[in-house]
Amino acid sequence: MRRTIALPVMVVAATLLLAGCVNNTGGSGASSSAGSGNPYGVTKDAALAKTLPDSVAKAGKLTVGIDATYAPNEYKDADGNPIGWDVDLANAIGAKLGVTVEYTISKFDNIIPSITGGRYDLGVSSFTDTVEREKQVDFVNYYNAGVLWAAQKGKTVDPDNACGLKVAVEAGTYEDTDELPAKSKTCTDAGKQAIQVLKFDGQDQATNALVLGQVDAMSADSPITEYAISKQSDKIEAAGKTFDIAPYGIAVNKGAPLTDVIKNTLQALIDDGTYTKILTKWGVQDGGVTAADVNAASKQ
Repeated sequence: MRRTIALPVMVVAATLLLAGCVNNTGGSGASSSAGSGNPYGVTKDAALAKTLPDSVAKAGKLTVGIDATYAPNEYKDADGNPIGWDVDLANAIGAKLGVTVEYTISKFDNIIPSITGGRYDLGVSSFTDTVEREKQVDFVNYYNAGVLWAAQKGKTVDPDNACGLKVAVEAGTYEDTDELPAKSKTCTDAGKQAIQVLKFDGQDQATNALVLGQVDAMSADSPITEYAISKQSDKIEAAGKTFDIAPYGIAVNKGAPLTDVIKNTLQALIDDGTYTKILTKWGVQDGGVTAADVNAASKQ
């Protein structure tokens, strides 16, 4: 069962409001569903399918770890199934390869260990490709996203001057592991108060902490913050502009043959226009790429 933070009734109600009455509870591995929908009309590419590792081809499926609390990238529908543009893209990759995509709902920071441990073939969960993460897995890069803060409506918060503030993040994200520790260290090095980082199991919980005034700000990837603001525009607003633009990557076990398969399949979807259709449908086309890459962070 998914480990959740005990929340008062007000917070639970706000979570359901933000998520459109979707239940985003559930434990690591608590819920699985296969991605079989193909609304973009993707057809199997026999040549690409032949490049699949024998284990995947024999199973007829790709197993994917996903933290479905990060709307609009990945979240749950009313039946508890993963949806979002990351899900649409992963399903399109599966359709192009002629296999189904089987999702397992997991805590974000459990996905990479589950890939290295052989439980999942892929991690599709808005992973920011970092040099540190590349030590554990390979990343097939498919999107560029930045960091965007939000604050309560009418309250001024400067992400570059946040010493002493309470800031909500999802545990294990780039904002948790890289961005805020660096900002907080700058504060303490200058003799100022550290940033108080409040870590939540899911982004929906972090967002609700801000909506309810339990924190001064939240930090998340730009498409996530923009989506949250669109849903709660009467309560929260952007604090500053997008910064630290970096690549997203589909996580694959380090050195696995599947990395090149996913890269080549993604490129095929870019070339045939499916990729752009997916991003446009979800309103996130600004971060689109024209070429698939691998481990872009270490090349910068």
